[in-house]
Amino acid sequence: MKTCLTCIFLLIFSAMSKAQGTDTLYLWPDKVPGETEAKHPPVQTANTSGNVTRLTDVTDPALVVFEPKGPANGAGIIVCPGGGYSILAIDKEGYEVAEWLSQLGFTAFVLQYRVPDKREPALYDLQRAIRMVRGKASDWKLDPKRLGVIGFSAGASLAARASTRFGERTYTPVNGLDSLSARPDFALLIYPAYLDEGEDRSLTPELSLSKETPPQFLFGTTDDRYGNSVLVMAAALRDEKLPVTLHLLAEGGHGYGLRKGNPAAETWPDLAEKWLRQLILGPDRPLLPR
Repeated sequence: MKTCLTCIFLLIFSAMSKAQGTDTLYLWPDKVPGETEAKHPPVQTANTSGNVTRLTDVTDPALVVFEPKGPANGAGIIVCPGGGYSILAIDKEGYEVAEWLSQLGFTAFVLQYRVPDKREPALYDLQRAIRMVRGKASDWKLDPKRLGVIGFSAGASLAARASTRFGERTYTPVNGLDSLSARPDFALLIYPAYLDEGEDRSLTPELSLSKETPPQFLFGTTDDRYGNSVLVMAAALRDEKLPVTLHLLAEGGHGYGLRKGNPAAETWPDLAEKWLRQLILGPDRPLLPR
């Protein structure tokens, strides 16, 4: 038993050591809403195929902070890794993305949301994370009105849900931070999944669009088995005359992050950077000194 516990600790340490974040913030100070298990560190699975670190059994949701490398721009982005709401591809779709964003001047926060099979509690976690970063924005010299989300696969589904359900009271407030807005100011959905769970593969019913829905950047490929999601979401936003930018490539598949060797992975980051700079860091929003 002692040997088993040692192995689990080493697996967790290995996963966390890959994160070059400067701090870890736990979202819930006491009881975690909707959680039946006691708080404990996340578990790294034995599956490392594709050179991906996978976390599961998250009961104490947290944000890993990546501060800007070089001049800061005053904007923050919460990163939501994918993994089918079963695991978190924490390095490929989390830490590596946050590192890239930090090099662009953003303060990035990798969200360890609850898995496995806890879609609704995962939304509580992201909404709480948005409120926490907004409430503590001065700690990182951030503009609380320039806080967005980026998600991949199931993480993009989570980001889409946060971008459309921010007006709902999904959990009982635990402190003053929960009085703040949970609306992200922008969202990037990279190869999203689960957005077409409506009738005849239409928009998932819980995604209720309104004039307050923030601007969206969508990226996908036609050979992605979940590729209908990005098309359905883009069409719904367009029909409502809401700001949306869609990029669709012929090839790339699913789950590529920003790792080299995949045409989609080598394409979307430049497009996303350009979109962010035009929309979030435009001429009327100059780079802020640190």
